[in-house]
Amino acid sequence: MVNKSRIAGLYAIADTQYLDDARLLPAVGEAIAGGARVIQYRDKSHDAPARLAQAKKIVALCRQHGVLFIVNDDVELAKQAQADGVHLGREDVSLAQARTQLGPQTIIGVSCYNELARAVQAQNESADYVAFGSFFPSRTKPQAVRASLELLCEAKQKLHIPVVAIGGITPENGAHLLAAGADALAVIEGVFGQADVRAAAEHYARLFTKLNSQD
Repeated sequence: MVNKSRIAGLYAIADTQYLDDARLLPAVGEAIAGGARVIQYRDKSHDAPARLAQAKKIVALCRQHGVLFIVNDDVELAKQAQADGVHLGREDVSLAQARTQLGPQTIIGVSCYNELARAVQAQNESADYVAFGSFFPSRTKPQAVRASLELLCEAKQKLHIPVVAIGGITPENGAHLLAAGADALAVIEGVFGQADVRAAAEHYARLFTKLNSQD
């Protein structure tokens, strides 16, 4: 059984925009070695068979290391690859439909942008975590709406499921998001866009180590 409360720590998004086919799996391994606790597979370019082949390789690696594996957008891919979960955006299938297809044990996360009401609704509809952002300027999604630290604080008061922060997060500004209540930091370029993926992941993972040592 998947422990849904494990959506915490460095949430590394392996986006094939930054990783070619040969680099994808090694880079995910480096991110895990650096301390990533959740891996999301995000692909907008390959066909369905290639996506399934890549997802199956990543899920095997994540299982080996006890790391959660989430598929971005694609409910059917998540089901076929036996992923731990799927992450849904505004344009994807409904949460209810995803839950019907994937069952009660699968983790379902929902992008809530800068909308607390959307997050509360998602929680009421059985979402297992929500994500807010972009908190800072992001080259991956430069036109993304901006979320505030105040929103994050308010969300932590009204929600009992994990809250993920995303968007332009660095090891320097990430500490502010954790202080405001973020359970996980979702990072794409800050990890997979770096020459040394493991070292980049370690920089983020230290934020959580430091936070836990203060508890």
